[in-house]
Amino acid sequence: MTTNAPATARIALVGDRSPHVTSHTRVPLLLDALAVQDGLVLDAYWIPTGDAAAEAASGALAAFDAVWVLPGSPYASEEGALAAVRTAREEGIPFLGTCGGFQHALLEFARGVCGLAGAAHAENDPSAADPLIAPLACSLVGHEGLVRLEPGSLAERALGAERSLERYHCNYGPDASRLPLLAEHGLRFSGHDEDGRVRIAELPGHPFFLATLFQPELSGDGSRPHPLVRAFAAAAVAHARARVAASVPAAR
Repeated sequence: MTTNAPATARIALVGDRSPHVTSHTRVPLLLDALAVQDGLVLDAYWIPTGDAAAEAASGALAAFDAVWVLPGSPYASEEGALAAVRTAREEGIPFLGTCGGFQHALLEFARGVCGLAGAAHAENDPSAADPLIAPLACSLVGHEGLVRLEPGSLAERALGAERSLERYHCNYGPDASRLPLLAEHGLRFSGHDEDGRVRIAELPGHPFFLATLFQPELSGDGSRPHPLVRAFAAAAVAHARARVAASVPAAR
């Protein structure tokens, strides 16, 4: 027996929801637009970072079809944000991390894959001697800039272009001197600004694992989802369809 019934994807929105964080207020608009314009229906659940570690430990987070770690750092729980990233990475669940989500995706990879147990985020640990995520030389709050995409990357395929003008709202980013080790362990840095600084990371071999220092949810007025958000939503729906298909008994 097979089914072609449409699947609704359950998506975990991990972050400390606030009406003062613009990206958080954009999410409902984006979800509506994805459903109406693209037929990508996402059933979204907000999970505060303070609850995310327990949700991951119980297996509840692994039952979602996608995980989006949203901006809004410093998070109430660094542990919770990292647990959400780790669950998506290890379980093959489509993942999107934007701004703080990008920073914590790199932090989780450094600790969980590269063995850098002491890798730190300077916003969470200002006294860290050698943080992986450090204060930017120039703040990117309110900044717009070009991002150039690596040919053949997930980001380039999703965007359908070699470069894009993107919006930022952050004060922290990766220390470039620490990134070669992450690349050696399999993380691909697939987007850079015009000065060569990393702005996108992805994980080859994963169904969909993409993290951006910029905030694609801030593109336009929210009525037309950014291509990277749309690609993430499509991956979530594909995951849901595969889950539904796996639950249907085989014909005898």
